[in-house]
Amino acid sequence: MSTPALHAVLPLAEWSNFYVLIGTTAGALTGLTFVVITISGDRGMAPGSAATRLTGLRAFITPTAVHFGSALWVSALLCIPGHTALSAALCIGATSIVGIVYSVRVLCLMAAIRAEYRPFAADWIWNVVLPVLAYLTLLAAALVMAPHPPLSLDMTAFAALLLLTIGIHNAWDVVVWFTTERHAHPDRERHRRANRESGER
Repeated sequence: MSTPALHAVLPLAEWSNFYVLIGTTAGALTGLTFVVITISGDRGMAPGSAATRLTGLRAFITPTAVHFGSALWVSALLCIPGHTALSAALCIGATSIVGIVYSVRVLCLMAAIRAEYRPFAADWIWNVVLPVLAYLTLLAAALVMAPHPPLSLDMTAFAALLLLTIGIHNAWDVVVWFTTERHAHPDRERHRRANRESGER
């Protein structure tokens, strides 16, 4: 890899509108995640121990904010003027490594919560498989940044868009789940209370 290639300034001006749109959307939708976290704090909606609720929060809700934050972070990085192939590769590579490590942590949390909630195939795909794919794409983009800048920028854009899509899907999925739990949990409580009263008689 030649030194001129490493220090060549990237043509990021062509991508500015794309990353402004992705970053703005990611930042705005992070607010939705905060609303979901507030809803999840309602004890009446989330049966189980405090430890179970906390693990569920960390496994399914916090990653949504992280993926939105990653899309925003990548967008902010690539809006910095004067990026060279080396500086962009270092920034994107570091982001990808942190993202991969975090995705492995989410995998462990989802495995730990299986006693209380058995994740569906879609849960594994949207919470583990696709995020790992996005961060691996960022890693590959960092590795090919100097020899193939146009390809690398396309891969980075794909990863940022994928992270945004994952965040939107998972935020919606969690909101729907909590909404159904809100209506289902009182029914379960009434059923348990009726069984308890009939048993006492």
